[in-house]
Amino acid sequence: MSHVVEPVGVVRSERADPADTDHWGSVVSTILIDDRLPVDCLRGLEDFSHVEVLFVFDRTTEHDDYRARPARGRADLPAVGVFAGRGPRRPNRIGATICQLLSVEGRALTVRGLDAVDGTPVIDIKPVLTQFLPTGVKQPAWVDALMAEYFVDREG
Repeated sequence: MSHVVEPVGVVRSERADPADTDHWGSVVSTILIDDRLPVDCLRGLEDFSHVEVLFVFDRTTEHDDYRARPARGRADLPAVGVFAGRGPRRPNRIGATICQLLSVEGRALTVRGLDAVDGTPVIDIKPVLTQFLPTGVKQPAWVDALMAEYFVDREG
């Protein structure tokens, strides 16, 4: 089975290098909604504090195999399978990030903390509902080492 997905918008950001993979916490991006969608498709979204953005890692390729490997190639981390990580080199190359919604103006959503570079196709946007947020999240200790610099601001 295959499924064709048309982007609903595109990311505009000062971050353009997909190899620049840390310090996303203070990054402000704008998502421009495609003209094929009516401008009122965003109506009501401004009442939410956060959105989940689904996007395509369009500047990466899939791995040629999906054997377990250390995250980000770091020898100090355990080998894990592709579905135990959130990296871009994965089947279908789909990314998902919950980010702070700063504003909605016309066809433009401005967000903070979206880890997608300029020009990234956005395939969906969903409001974050507290009823869908999990409680009691568990994760292995190595994740803290992996993510230590990911969402912190560049300035500190």
